[in-house]
Amino acid sequence: MSLVEHFERVVNRIRQLVAGSHAVDDRRGRVHADRDDVVVFLIGMRINAFWKLHRWLPVFLVAPRMVRELRREADSGLLGSWTFLSPPRGVGFVQYWDSFEDLRRYARDSDHIHLEAWAEYNENASDEAVGLWHETYRIADCETVYNHMPPRGLGAANGSKLVSATGRDESAAGRLDGTDDPHPTVTAADPESTA
Repeated sequence: MSLVEHFERVVNRIRQLVAGSHAVDDRRGRVHADRDDVVVFLIGMRINAFWKLHRWLPVFLVAPRMVRELRREADSGLLGSWTFLSPPRGVGFVQYWDSFEDLRRYARDSDHIHLEAWAEYNENASDEAVGLWHETYRIADCETVYNHMPPRGLGAANGSKLVSATGRDESAAGRLDGTDDPHPTVTAADPESTA
């Protein structure tokens, strides 16, 4: 194995670890995710008092444990989860779920980590050292496109079928409602004309 091939394997493994074990590394052409209804769940925390490490660090550390727990259970309903940073005080997750019922069931199941962590947070919430937020969306129509890069978000979620973004599926309108809406002709700007 050449040094370049070894480097590519290492980079791909890092991508899989960051995106999850089901990550797809398909950078060929233009594709989109073809799937039915999905629930998008955004959740995050905001550190309000950095000096109260004993309050916000447990919240910070339990979230990735919950994601790992869900990924180990094939029938959990979690399709994918990605971490994001919101500097200087925030971190969160974008998650894709098969249904709201699966999300709710996990949140209230005493056999899983979340319910105990939720109770612990509520016991200490009055000191306002850490804030939590979440948003839940039931999505019936959505469109995605990934051009010469591995799919992210919904395209990399379990159960998403990647199909070529050509013909009617070439445009956002076509992918959303089947409208025949060809792309406009877009060319690189002439460097002489932008002086």
